[in-house]
Order: sequence, then structure tokens, then C-alpha cells
Amino acid sequence: MGLYVPNAQGELVPLRAFVDTHWESGPVQVARYNGYPSIRITGDAAPGVSTGAAMAEVEKILAQLPAGIGYEWTGLSYQERIASGQASQLFVLAIVVVFLLLVALYESWAVPLSVMLIVPVGALGAVLAVTVAGLPNDVYFKVGLITIIGLAAENAILIVEFAKALVAEGHSLREAAVMAARLRFRPIVMTSMAFMLGVMPLVLANGAGAASQRAIGTGVIGGMLSATLLGVVLVPVFFVAVLGFARRRK
Repeated sequence: MGLYVPNAQGELVPLRAFVDTHWESGPVQVARYNGYPSIRITGDAAPGVSTGAAMAEVEKILAQLPAGIGYEWTGLSYQERIASGQASQLFVLAIVVVFLLLVALYESWAVPLSVMLIVPVGALGAVLAVTVAGLPNDVYFKVGLITIIGLAAENAILIVEFAKALVAEGHSLREAAVMAARLRFRPIVMTSMAFMLGVMPLVLANGAGAASQRAIGTGVIGGMLSATLLGVVLVPVFFVAVLGFARRRK
């Protein structure tokens, strides 16, 4: 070793005079996180288990580690953790946006409200379909729920639009709702069936990315099925109840 270091008197002393060197085996790469020695751990959730549940289980195990050892989520897990509490806010925002667009379209608060009351029915169908299929409540299912908001409202609009026009012609609310449901039954069923058949490849998907496709497809089909079958009956009831209440308030 031809390295020299100064001593207390300022003279250069060879490093080999007080240092012995030898070879030792060590890791090829030393991983650090924020300057601290760290270990990278990667994994995936078991089939039928959501990533949120898997992360919660990992946190329980890490909580049993000795003092002085911490952990941090990185990558997609970190993004999921910081966004975990935003799902309800997104649902509310989507409903408010659709409702305000309908208010601007009909220039009324009562008609859009009668349309939006079908959304919980579609959401219930999506939840039941995913539960029966044994799929987890993950981010892909939440995407399908947001999609159901617009699809369920679309079917309701087909009935409410005709009922509103019939009321303007002089029919009572009940007569207009029944006539509109009878006239628009076939178009609603046809458009809903066409959409569900188009989504069916997602439900039957295999291979890479199949889990996310099945989660979205199953939720959307379940929501559309309930919004179609029950919407034909419930939307006229909502129309009569909401507009009748608005007339009595006036």
C-alpha cells in the first residue's frame, strides 16, 4: 500500500505501518434508502386478495420487528397508500359532476335528481356481482363503479326525457312515466345488452392483466344488469315522486 497519512508531528507515515489488509466477501450492491442501509422486499397479493389487504398484513408483520428497524413503501405501493382515502371523494365528485351537467341540460333540479336516484341501484348490482365472483375490492373495481354512474344515468335519461315531453303535452306525471317506460323499454334493453356483450371479453379475459380486466368487466356488467332490470320499474317511480314533491313545494 503506497498511501501515506500525516501523523501528529506532521510527518507522512505509510499506511501499511498501522493497517493490515485482507479480502472479505460482501454483497455486490449495498442498497440504501434516504442514506440508511436497507433491504428491498417485493411481492404480490395472493389470488382473491386485494393489494390493500396484503399491504395491511405486511405492516402487521413489520410492526413486530425490533426497535430501530423501520419501513417505507415505494413505487406503486407508495402511490396506493397515499391515495387510499380518495375513493369516496372521487365517487362524490363524479356524482356531483354528472348531476350538474344534467341540471344544465334540463334547467331544473328535480328532473336530474330523479335520474341520479338510479345510481345506487347500479352500484348495488356491481357490488353483488363482484362479491359473487369472489373478486377483491381493488382500484379496478372502483373504476367500474365510477363508470356505472354514467351508464345508469344514461338509461334513466331515456325514460325521463320522454316522460318530461309527455308531461309538457298535458299528461299527468303518472301517465307520462308509465307511457315513457313502455315506449323506451326496447331501446333500453337493446343498448344495455349491446354494451354488456361488448364488455363480456373483459369478464372472460385470461393471461397478463386478466385480473384487472375481470374486475372492471364484472362490476360494470353487474351494475348495468341491475340498472336495466330495476331501472325500468324504479325510474318512473322516482320521476313521479320527485316531480310530484317539487310541484307540491311550489
